[in-house]
Amino acid sequence: MQRPRIRDWGIKIGCYATGKHNAITDVAGVRVGQTTIIQGEGKLIQGRGPIRTGVTAILPHSDDLFHHRVAAGGFTLNGAGEVTGLSQASEWGAIETPIMLTNTLSVGQVHDAVLDYLLEYYPDAGIISDPIVPIVAECDDSHLNDIQGRHVTREHVFAALRSATAGPVAEGCVGAGTGMIAFDFKAGIGTASRVLPRHCGSFTIGVLVLANCGPRHCFQVAGCPVGREITDLIPDPHPDGSIIVVIATDAPLISLQLQRIAKRAALGIGRLGGFASHVSGEFCIAFSTRTIFPRKSSNLTVELELLRDQYLDPLFEATVEATEEAIINSLMQATDMCGRDGHLVHALPLDRLYRMLKKQGLAD
Repeated sequence: MQRPRIRDWGIKIGCYATGKHNAITDVAGVRVGQTTIIQGEGKLIQGRGPIRTGVTAILPHSDDLFHHRVAAGGFTLNGAGEVTGLSQASEWGAIETPIMLTNTLSVGQVHDAVLDYLLEYYPDAGIISDPIVPIVAECDDSHLNDIQGRHVTREHVFAALRSATAGPVAEGCVGAGTGMIAFDFKAGIGTASRVLPRHCGSFTIGVLVLANCGPRHCFQVAGCPVGREITDLIPDPHPDGSIIVVIATDAPLISLQLQRIAKRAALGIGRLGGFASHVSGEFCIAFSTRTIFPRKSSNLTVELELLRDQYLDPLFEATVEATEEAIINSLMQATDMCGRDGHLVHALPLDRLYRMLKKQGLAD
């Protein structure tokens, strides 16, 4: 049976309306593709399994991204992790490759595979134009996955990129989220969106998270202290995790404004109880599909449409709301998973969660 999302219970996070799919793909042009790898069970045999991992690809628009870069900005709440290409994106204020998500030790394989994929389309890169620096972000899935095996291959990356589509996005134990844990429950990929009212510009904000962070006792949903009520179903000790937040919008913004948008995602993480522990990595990346920078132009200048800063507040608020809801969706959509060495991570028990929210007058 399909597990519900938080909206299916009549619970609204924040005040703004969602897009059609309540997903990052509600921002026109954005596509998501995922490859999930689940193989084997039982005792860990390093390099062979069991495997509980995958890769997720976010494509900012359907046109030629390398030659038509989107404005971007990033924010690092705690930097115990890696996002390749983030320094260049921050320096230039633009993204020119897909954004890839995977496990910590597969970053190199995914980086190489994305290069292979893109060089098929841009054979002159690094010869008569700048080299390509892919954006690859990671979280640690070693509690469930044979992470040393680095099982994400070129074929898996190509499949995720080629399958990327608009519309609904699979959540929970899929793609890069296959082996992830948040607040000591099974988690993974989650997404949500917000559409601002007409007087605020009718702009759309979409968020996709790779959720792998937070201790149980801090966990709350819509202000309800879930982690203090559900104190059982704790997995074996595992490494502190991280979270990647990708934010898309069709608002006409430049890099500095997008950096400010990315910062607000940290508030959404905090609403669930995340506090950026010493060994965790919280990386937030925001881009605008409305602000395009051509790689080649005969013009000396570029003419841009720009939202005035005093009208950013609704976008800030929408980002916080969508980030919070995306993380909740990642937990509600995930299912129980047994990984390497018999490590079992329970899904969030929805019956108990519903009763708690109902008692607080939040659920229908």
